[in-house]
Amino acid sequence: MVKRRNNRQDAIRDVVRGQSIRTQKALVDQLQALGFNCTQATVSRDIADMGLRKLQEGIYVLAEDLHLQRMVSEFVTNIDQAGNLIVIHSQPGTAPGVAAAVDAASLPEIKGSVAGNDTVLVVADDMEAAEDFVSLINKLRNSTLMK
Repeated sequence: MVKRRNNRQDAIRDVVRGQSIRTQKALVDQLQALGFNCTQATVSRDIADMGLRKLQEGIYVLAEDLHLQRMVSEFVTNIDQAGNLIVIHSQPGTAPGVAAAVDAASLPEIKGSVAGNDTVLVVADDMEAAEDFVSLINKLRNSTLMK
């Protein structure tokens, strides 16, 4: 039972990071499309166990991404991708904090980051992982946490 729950929660983590999920039903539908046989009640318990929160726009975000969301929405000015490398531009003096938030999010496809004054270089596993990361950052960049 624990193994299935952990696998399901890993899938929830991937779905929430990769898509804009607004309702528990939408999350159940996505999980069922991935082969998980679960109910809304099960997903509701997973949401509570994982500490998922909703942004003001109504999109679920992972607890471990909250700090990243705050840093990105406040300080990131632009993001560029070149292959598996991502360059995050931020307000002067904020790059070390943005890099620390990227590292603290423990994204499995991200190998690490290096920060200057207003620029962060992030290394992803491959081009697809870099594209997923850019999508996540753009999603978090344009959102605010519900009070």
